[in-house]
Amino acid sequence: MFNQFFGEEGAKRISKWLAISLVLFSAFLLVKVLGEFKKLPNIGKEIYPQSTIMVTGSGEAYAIPDVASFNFTVTEVGDTVSQAQEKLDQKINKSLAAIKEAGVEDRDIKTINYNVYPKYEWEQIYCITTPCPQGKNTLVGYEVSQTVSVKVRDTEKAADLVTEVGAADVSNISGLEFTVDDRDKYVAEAREQAIAEAKEKAKVLAKQLGVRLGDIIYYNDNSDYPAPYYAEGMGGADMIKSVSAMAPARAELPTGESKITANISITYEIK
Repeated sequence: MFNQFFGEEGAKRISKWLAISLVLFSAFLLVKVLGEFKKLPNIGKEIYPQSTIMVTGSGEAYAIPDVASFNFTVTEVGDTVSQAQEKLDQKINKSLAAIKEAGVEDRDIKTINYNVYPKYEWEQIYCITTPCPQGKNTLVGYEVSQTVSVKVRDTEKAADLVTEVGAADVSNISGLEFTVDDRDKYVAEAREQAIAEAKEKAKVLAKQLGVRLGDIIYYNDNSDYPAPYYAEGMGGADMIKSVSAMAPARAELPTGESKITANISITYEIK
């Protein structure tokens, strides 16, 4: 029929385009069908095993803190900013000299806060006329404060450093704590114990139930990291101390012991 209207060559071209169109239309229908199938439940998704066993395990590791850290703050006032800064720098430099003399490296000394504030005083105004202003703020000077963080890698020197810094007339010493430098090592040790305990529980439970364990399909780690140990008398609300009270005598700072715990859960497929 196409030959009558388009000739032999035209009929061939039309047949060729019809064939291509049919292939493309078939591919389009196939994609649409697959798309609809994927919308059905569990089609195109991994089916979660219906039979599982979940076990837990815990482990512990103990470490002696090998790093001490603390912050100290110096606050000074002056008629001008530069005057207050000059007075502050004198005390800061004195403290840093003592710290560096004890062997603390520059990388372990860091300024974590620096503030400059104008200081005002309220001036009361009395008058007999109305309306009468109640008073006004009058600029009387400036306050400058600097907080420095110090990390001491030799915990035996921590007490002497706190005492020496306190003797430099700093405003306060705060945040003294003892921690473990390589915490990951002890976390891994505790986690290894926890995993071993959970696997042993799973074997015993599978034997009691008369089933075989399959692959691990879920793992959850609730391990606790070691909490810092605060020196006695320097924790909570007592962490910020009046330095003048502690400067005369050497501070006693027990390091204590850090406990690292690991808590994990493992879910096995049952075969």
